[in-house]
Order: sequence, then structure tokens, then C-alpha cells
Amino acid sequence: MASPAGYLRRLTRRLTEDIEELDAEEMAESSHSTGALPVVECARGQEVTMYGRLRSVESCSRAAAAVVEAEFFDGTDSIQLVWIGRRRIPGIEPGRTLTVRGRVGERGGRKVIYNPYYELREPA
Repeated sequence: MASPAGYLRRLTRRLTEDIEELDAEEMAESSHSTGALPVVECARGQEVTMYGRLRSVESCSRAAAAVVEAEFFDGTDSIQLVWIGRRRIPGIEPGRTLTVRGRVGERGGRKVIYNPYYELREPA
């Protein structure tokens, strides 16, 4: 059983810690519990399965080539997801939790996965 002092310490930490840090911590724990590879550990050329949340989603203008880009965050780091040939993907929107699979590449010094396989999830 937890001591009252331990409970108070955890409660104080929760009330005073930065919300983004707490969210990242919870997302990393959820990702770890699914057995997914953390983004921070994945390397170029590696086939990966990751669990996380979309922070932002952008689609191109009609004049440009059809592309949907999303920033995927799992609590440890972020990776860019790029779907080529699509202007919009139902369910791919900021705040959605998903599992993605694909091969890690690199673009402009950042990690990227082109045309990843994805499954929409409910938050764990």
C-alpha cells in the first residue's frame, strides 16, 4: 500500500508539472505497453511498428501534387508520416491515436515514413 507521503508527492508533481511533459510520459507508457518500438529508437531503413498520436495533419493545395503529411508523436520523439497520392484520408486528423507500420526513411534530417500502413485506435 502506498504511503500518504508518496501519494502527496505524486499529486503535487501532477499538479505542478508541465502538461505537455505529462502527456508525453503517458503516451510513452501507452506505447511501451503495446510492444511498439519507440520513435527515438528507430533508425533509417528499419521496418517498424509504432503506437502514438497525430500532433498535426496537413494536406497540399489542389495545384500541387496530392500529399497528406502528419506529425506522429509517441512520447519519446516525433516522426513525419507522408501519404503520397492522397488529398485527404478519413480519420487522419490531429489528436487521433493510431498504430503505424512502415520503413523509416529520412528527409531533411528528420525521420519519415512514406505511405505507412495505419490502424485507428482508441487511446489506451
